[in-house]
Amino acid sequence: MLWTRVTPGDPDHVGAVPVRWFVAATPEGKPIEHGSAAARPARDFTVKVQPRRLKAGRDYVYWFELADGTRSPVGRFRTLPAGETADLVLAVASCQLFPGGFFNAWDSVARLDRLDAVIHLGDYIYEYGAEGYGAAIGSKIGRSVEPPHEIVTLADYRMRHAQYKSDPALQAAHARAAFICVWDDHETANDAWLHGAENHQPEREGQWADRKAAAMQAYFEWMPIRDPAPGAPWDAINRSFAFGDLATLAMVETRLLARSEQAGFKGATPAAEDIAAVLAERNRPDRELLGEPQRAWLERELAASVAAGVPWQLIGNQVVMARVNGPDLAALLGAERAAGAIGGLDAGTRAQVEAAQAGYRAGLPFNLDAWDGYPGARERLYDSFRRAGSQPLILSGDSHAFWANALADRQGKPVAVEFGTSGISSPSVGDAIPQLPLGDFLARSSPEVAFCDQRAKGYILLRLTRETAVADYVAMSTIFARDYEARLLARFEVAAAAQPRTLERASTSAEGG
Repeated sequence: MLWTRVTPGDPDHVGAVPVRWFVAATPEGKPIEHGSAAARPARDFTVKVQPRRLKAGRDYVYWFELADGTRSPVGRFRTLPAGETADLVLAVASCQLFPGGFFNAWDSVARLDRLDAVIHLGDYIYEYGAEGYGAAIGSKIGRSVEPPHEIVTLADYRMRHAQYKSDPALQAAHARAAFICVWDDHETANDAWLHGAENHQPEREGQWADRKAAAMQAYFEWMPIRDPAPGAPWDAINRSFAFGDLATLAMVETRLLARSEQAGFKGATPAAEDIAAVLAERNRPDRELLGEPQRAWLERELAASVAAGVPWQLIGNQVVMARVNGPDLAALLGAERAAGAIGGLDAGTRAQVEAAQAGYRAGLPFNLDAWDGYPGARERLYDSFRRAGSQPLILSGDSHAFWANALADRQGKPVAVEFGTSGISSPSVGDAIPQLPLGDFLARSSPEVAFCDQRAKGYILLRLTRETAVADYVAMSTIFARDYEARLLARFEVAAAAQPRTLERASTSAEGG
């Protein structure tokens, strides 16, 4: 999908703006395909078109022109390969809080020599106002949000998308390669589920259905993604991509179409007397995350890929799938050292950590908003993997942390490997407690977690061949200044032929934190 937005010179412009689009092999080359479109006010003057006559596995450039000769910047993309495919390079990213820091990771992505596509796993925008999440950082570096209030209406969501798209690093990344996108919660509101969200208050923000409809309309206007067909909301977001005979990518949705309400919101640790009730709710077997139609669709996609002899099945998934135990600091450090570490925190953070410790010792997982809050649904998904004959690579976002996880079912049998990407600029739990190596604590507490870094910001560069999958965890030296360096934080490899597939870490000079 080729996307652009025309900004009329007159803010009160009410008519459609004619646009011409062009695709060529090189910026100076003769157009291979071209056509006409219209930037209409009903779609906030955004334009999406789909070329029809391009060849598979080729690099192309594209641009748009107005009637007066005004020409857009030139973008690049590579079409999906067909048939025999030797290798594939994908950037995996999520969670870009505009006031949280500069989008240096997108600048790094834009400079990559080889890139077939970007997989964006959600939280493309955030809904908070200028006094909300990330405000302290944003005020220091000059990145306050527009509009300044929390976004609720269609006009609000459109303005926030427009602000994000104005960022030069994000523009450069979109111009570098095609994005394959899915939303998470902040495209609507924090901790969204089927019938509401933690950050939606109906008494002053109206009906959830109205807010969700406004958010989704703006999303489909402003993102390079196919529009949903009338009456078929699943089809626009649950879709698969065939990278020749090398890999199948299936994008799933875990927020708005089927998710049961969280059994306690992340960031709000239940009081001691409520922990048993939260655990009972969490363990109800009928709780859903994907929903039955989506799970059945995914099983069919995986089975068809395996039957075709495709070595890699990838799943673009929003939230961390691994079992992640909340770290018991006393067990890890000893009671005296744990008390000293917690005692050194500020009063507000100390109270949160102490409450969390009580929950962890009682059996609460680290994050109830992730798949850990839906263990029954996770086992149903793992049964689908087994029936399909697939041990997929799970690509996850949302957590603002890097992960490498070896997933297992309830009986401890290996089912998949998970690569979790950190945020582009969104703060993590580890940022709030820099005195404690939270990533290391989570890995030591959780058998499925091979690696976790709760501080670094960046993206994963995933390289696939018929023999191996190599995930490079690329971290930015800073997000608080535009001058930065990108460094290799960690590298993990998975062999295609291994049964079960296992994670192997390649040595680097960096350590997790």
